[in-house]
Amino acid sequence: MNELKYKLKLVKEEIKERKKDDFLSQYNSGEKIHKKQLEFHKCQKKNRWVFGGNRSGKTECGAVETVYLARGIHPYRKNKPISCWVVSLSKQVQRDVAQAKVLHYLKKQWIEKIVMAKGRQDSAESGVIDFILVRNVFGSLSKIGFKSCDQGREKFQGTSLDFVWFDEEPPYDIYLECKMRVLDRSGEIFGTMTPLKGLTWVYNEIYLNEHNDENVWTIQMEWADNPYLSQKEIEEMSASISAEELESRRYGKFMQCGGLVYNSFDENKHVIEPFEIPKDWQDNISIDPGLNNPLSAHFYARDYDGNVYVIAEHYEKGKEVDWHAQKIKEIASRLGWKTNRNGFLEALIDSAATQKTLASTKNVVELFYENGILTNPRVNKDMFTGINIVKRYLCDANGKTHLYIFKNCVNLIREIKSYWWGDDDLPIKKDDHCLDEMRYYLVSLNQDKAFTTKKTEVQKDKERLIKKLNKKH
Repeated sequence: MNELKYKLKLVKEEIKERKKDDFLSQYNSGEKIHKKQLEFHKCQKKNRWVFGGNRSGKTECGAVETVYLARGIHPYRKNKPISCWVVSLSKQVQRDVAQAKVLHYLKKQWIEKIVMAKGRQDSAESGVIDFILVRNVFGSLSKIGFKSCDQGREKFQGTSLDFVWFDEEPPYDIYLECKMRVLDRSGEIFGTMTPLKGLTWVYNEIYLNEHNDENVWTIQMEWADNPYLSQKEIEEMSASISAEELESRRYGKFMQCGGLVYNSFDENKHVIEPFEIPKDWQDNISIDPGLNNPLSAHFYARDYDGNVYVIAEHYEKGKEVDWHAQKIKEIASRLGWKTNRNGFLEALIDSAATQKTLASTKNVVELFYENGILTNPRVNKDMFTGINIVKRYLCDANGKTHLYIFKNCVNLIREIKSYWWGDDDLPIKKDDHCLDEMRYYLVSLNQDKAFTTKKTEVQKDKERLIKKLNKKH
């Protein structure tokens, strides 16, 4: 009898020991239940998204859902062997977040093989995993592949998948590519993210579901939904960030007002080293006049695909028009900038430049003309139209950049980084002279033609030839 009791004790201790490593069985199984996580797992929609604050439990949803499906033990779905991708923003984020969570819920005996993209197989958590082969309950293998958005859209082509998990918001072109990967298997997309980028494509296509797609489903999580966070932790985290950040980082809400106007601006992406612009890329100069306020002028070039380059800057206050005109012409001379048939530089300018002041009998347009610069004051000054167009150049619906700023344009860069929304859904009117004239220029372009299909080399050669012929005549 004592021997039997001893054996039962050993069995109980073994079961207890094994459960220590079986984090999947402990997920939402104790006294503390994360109800919104369960809602996510129960949902039968094929395009499911969790918008949650940091530490709200959103990433746990994605990792557990991935392991459920890979193991073939999902409590609310029809199971089968699967092939999937886990998509992170970068390889480093993959290693530190999504990959770590998946490994946390995968017991070692469930793993058939780990193939590394970087690092050692016997220390997978420290490296970057390419894919994991998981033993499922059907006696076969499921494959969990890892991808990062910084690889580019081309790396997301050609594979049929059962589902894709996006850990944080991907660029739109990668999202579309992944939708194609699950199409022939009638597969699923699910995403877990904190909406820190503002009203991007996710806001319209997923959160608002503007196309009324019956497969789209969303849920928002906040800190209070996570039963594993104490009230003290919530209060400490709330006190450490601004009220504006709190909306996204605690409640997982999209920022509809407040914050940076151009929140997609990224110095690592949009600010580039100067290079010699081809002569036929030269496009226009744009000016925002000022006397006590700074006068801002930038030189804009455009390549054959409609991408805009801000290549030179003039920015100064407290000077007369003739002084500004001389400085602009000096920049133009250095750049070998084009002139019209009469030898004049041409530029866009704020329509306010047509108004005369008490200090002069001539307006600013006339004064620039006398100094060899022909300015066009017929610009569209509608602010909301202009802001939306600038945003499209910074980052279009496919996540592509169409605006590049030479790093020597320091005042424009500074203004973009400090341009904030104020009251009544209007930007704060401060330090925006560069931004005003950049809007005038971008709005002046035919927006429907600005982002065209990429031209062939033959088309580009034809354009160059036509421009050269026009210059001769």
